[in-house]
Amino acid sequence: MVAVDEAVEWVALRAAENVGDIVGRRLIEHFGSVRAALEAEPAAVTGARFSVEVACGLTAANGDRGAASDGVERLRDRGARVVPLTADEYPELLRHVTDAPLYLIALGEPLVAGPALAVVGARHASAYGRDVAARLAEDLALSGVTVISGLARGVDGAAHRGALRAGGRTVAVVGTGIDVVYPKEHRELCQQILQTGTVLTEQPLGSPPQTPPLPQRKRMKAGMTHGTVVVEAAGGSGSLITARLALDLGREVFAVPGRIDSPLSVGTNHLIQQGAKLVTGVDDLLSEITPALRSGAAGRAVGRSGGPADGPIASLLGAGPTSVDQLIRETGLPASELLRRLLDLELRGLITRSAGNFVELVR
Repeated sequence: MVAVDEAVEWVALRAAENVGDIVGRRLIEHFGSVRAALEAEPAAVTGARFSVEVACGLTAANGDRGAASDGVERLRDRGARVVPLTADEYPELLRHVTDAPLYLIALGEPLVAGPALAVVGARHASAYGRDVAARLAEDLALSGVTVISGLARGVDGAAHRGALRAGGRTVAVVGTGIDVVYPKEHRELCQQILQTGTVLTEQPLGSPPQTPPLPQRKRMKAGMTHGTVVVEAAGGSGSLITARLALDLGREVFAVPGRIDSPLSVGTNHLIQQGAKLVTGVDDLLSEITPALRSGAAGRAVGRSGGPADGPIASLLGAGPTSVDQLIRETGLPASELLRRLLDLELRGLITRSAGNFVELVR
């Protein structure tokens, strides 16, 4: 966890007048650290071709860190933490987005590296839309993919529940303060997510829900994932903005087709017409993002010794195809950790999956 003083510096820098995320990152890159940027002399700031207004904002923020300090202490009192851009916990994909948040506010389990997909869609989803979102999220979680959504009604809530049902990881990116649950009926769902996953926001404590939802929230969901899956969206839906942001970032966009006479299918069917990948099941998702995942798995494998016989998982698979449920029982690993390891082994070409959620070694 980031030290209190460092967290205060990050909060103070972003809060400085005329700074924000983009200018803040440029300042850190130029001066070498958040502290150096915050404490830079005005002449050094303007000499680095930043405006006088930025220099004045830094001087004021550095001279009075009281509000930033109080904010960090209040977060800690609630069990939340500041996750700055340079922290290992900060999502790697999001870190490379030009206007990525200088820091995130997180509650729950630490964020972990690995494959992630956003599942988004209509708040007033049909029973079909909620069922599809839940089943896709469950299958993704069973494949070791973290499911990202926004804790909203409809598709978001269904996606979170599907991932939880599989014992996998899910992350809720919210547009409120970390201490505000919206909608209120999702309080229990939020608590379930926090058992094994994380709630993320950019907003200060106490921030209420915004109408329309804040665009930063959509940027986070699109930016921290390998792709975005849209399940039911009317024309002009906010989910389509998330999909557009994903495209702008070079990420995959997927859409679940719907009835041609349903208003909730207008957005998704249009996305498919525009080239989004049509989704009929989880294999359509995994097949498209496999190159990115395989590349990541290769990077994680550098420096590892041994081969298929490494570890308790491979030992259990030595007797032949074994169900994921049995592996969870016999290894004693949390389901989310086991699924992450299985996906890593699969992407390295060491295991294969078969019908019925069985796993076996590649001979």
